[in-house]
Amino acid sequence: MKKPALLIIDMQNDFASKKAVLPVAGAENVISPLTQVLSEFRARNLPIFHVVRVHHPDGSDVEWFRAEKFKSTPFAVRRTPGADVIDELKPKPGEYLLEKTRMSAFIGTGLDLTLRTLGIEIVVIAGIQTPNCIRTTVFDAMAYNYETVLVNDATGAQTREIHEANVLDMKNIGVTVINAPDLANWLDSI
Repeated sequence: MKKPALLIIDMQNDFASKKAVLPVAGAENVISPLTQVLSEFRARNLPIFHVVRVHHPDGSDVEWFRAEKFKSTPFAVRRTPGADVIDELKPKPGEYLLEKTRMSAFIGTGLDLTLRTLGIEIVVIAGIQTPNCIRTTVFDAMAYNYETVLVNDATGAQTREIHEANVLDMKNIGVTVINAPDLANWLDSI
């Protein structure tokens, strides 16, 4: 059996909670399917990575194209409630919390090294948002030679059209796309 790991991307209070300072439209729609995915990985004792975007309070590590936005509305500031994972998906002991400052979970982090150390061959990706952090993480996972699976209904974007266009692009590079209700059978098949 190939060993999978779950990467949950940016499901943080500042983006996906009722008190979000930069709410991602549709984020609330992925919580229920994502909870199902998380439960399945927990039941099988498979590695789970909660990937969160965090920034210094002064914004010195924010991308240049988001710097003005950060000045007016600071988001995902390290060690603030806004940077925390939403309550519905809170990490449990033994799960990984990975901080990033860029869109991809692989850029400037120890994710690849940790995955390889754990013997992971497949990454299962879910969270928000499809055209940005999800897409860049997926493309980098493929570039690092991981078999990559996207959980379609546990991933979201500002509109259904944006989400679907990006999912089609990911399918076209060889990403497997499944839905949360099909995860258990898919895991049984690998």
